Amino acid sequence: MATLTRDDAAKAAQSLKHELGKVIVGQAQVVEETLIALAANGHVLLEGVPGLAKTLLISTLAAATRLSFSRVQFTPDLMPADITGTEIIREDKSTGQRELAFLPGPIFASVILADEINRTPPKTQAALLEAMQERQVTAGGQRRKLPNPFFVLATQNPIEQEGTYNLPEAQLDRFLLKIVVGYPSEAEELEIIARTTGNRSAQPDALMDGEQLLALQHLVRETPAADGVVRYALALVRATRPVADGGNGEISPLLRWGAG
Repeated sequence: MATLTRDDAAKAAQSLKHELGKVIVGQAQVVEETLIALAANGHVLLEGVPGLAKTLLISTLAAATRLSFSRVQFTPDLMPADITGTEIIREDKSTGQRELAFLPGPIFASVILADEINRTPPKTQAALLEAMQERQVTAGGQRRKLPNPFFVLATQNPIEQEGTYNLPEAQLDRFLLKIVVGYPSEAEELEIIARTTGNRSAQPDALMDGEQLLALQHLVRETPAADGVVRYALALVRATRPVADGGNGEISPLLRWGAG
């Protein structure tokens, strides 16, 4: 595994932001939080109405990190095997002998775009659960390891739109961050118009490979956190729970479930 210093990691993060900025206009907070999740080895759920560059952000990130990229377009008729893969009968042309062979699905990539994940029923959404938690899938009666690093970025439209399904609680728990993508400012929209109506199409430079990303994630895990910071984070989590679990009595009636 490659090694990185903290200065190297900071420079790499700034360089990635710069490369993403070649393609993505604005959305600075969305980019920042996505890179935080990437460094923390967590998955991201991006929520926003269509047309806010959610998909473009993910594909650009994959290009800038030289990681294998796969896109799954979630639709009402998508089946779990369409994600994880399936067994097929393969015939040896020389012998005529037939045997079962596993055909990997799109989940076998380092960066997975689960596009419009809430447009498919929960049964199919659940196909991602094992992959996101265990970094493996069970298909064809065998457990199959996924690439490392492995990063799922899912997009969803607001739930009040027609033709969408609520994500199961178990799946929501697999995401480190849910990031709400808002509309760009007027100046940013003018810049988007200028970029998309011209002849030039900006492309990010590939700055980081899988080994370097793993080194960055390892560095993040090794970074110590002061006791006060840990206790503050814990206090925030406990404040979301019912009073019996240490929550705030004033907001407890407004909450159904606290943070896990």
